[in-house]
Amino acid sequence: MHLLMGKRCGKVAVLISIVFACAVACWAGDKKDVTKGKRDIDSGSFAVIVKGQRIMTESFSVQQENDNSVVKSRLQDPGNTGTINQKSELQITGSGELVRYEWNDSSGSLVVTPKDEFLLEKIWVAGSAKPAEQPFLMPNTSTILDNNFFIHREVLAWRYLASNCHTDGGNLKCQQAPAEFGVLVPQDRTSLRVRIELAGMGKIEVHGAERELLRLNLKGDALNWVLWVDVKDQFKLIRVDIPEDNTEVVRD
Repeated sequence: MHLLMGKRCGKVAVLISIVFACAVACWAGDKKDVTKGKRDIDSGSFAVIVKGQRIMTESFSVQQENDNSVVKSRLQDPGNTGTINQKSELQITGSGELVRYEWNDSSGSLVVTPKDEFLLEKIWVAGSAKPAEQPFLMPNTSTILDNNFFIHREVLAWRYLASNCHTDGGNLKCQQAPAEFGVLVPQDRTSLRVRIELAGMGKIEVHGAERELLRLNLKGDALNWVLWVDVKDQFKLIRVDIPEDNTEVVRD
């Protein structure tokens, strides 16, 4: 086991249970219902920087609405000229089951919903009334990791922490072995397996200041990313490093 921190476990427990309805009793012994009503979990924007140049801004919000969580995101170019304009909305239940995923831009749209024992994706091309359909033999607990929506990586990080960490004597501890997740990339119409592993605390520069953040390594076929989350601020995603693409994503 890997020790992360001390007495912050209660706050972490509530946050993760809100998003995924993990039993708070398993984390901090607090059995009160935290899933009712509507509350803001996270919001803001990410700067997508390639070779030192900002090429895209992602604005996002994560809200709890009764028993579901709603994750919204919009991509725009830095000058708001409209050359990049994509929107997505992910709805999941408190236990992490997919309710609905939608994506659209000027070229078309798509929707992913559960159907029987698999997921069904419907794709509309601009000017076409009838959608193409593609089923995926994946459970409704599969994670959505669509192209360029980095807030989806934050949700995956929370899911990893919820399923692989627990409290022990007031301390939060996580399994050292990597955890594997099945994910769907709707824009690519493909599914894959990814792994997340805990790498511990590290110091990196964010907006010219050094910060100590928790490092999670996200890996898969042709995928090697580093996620940095803030243990002092509800495990929010602060930075993503993609060295092979000379890309970094930084919370504004």
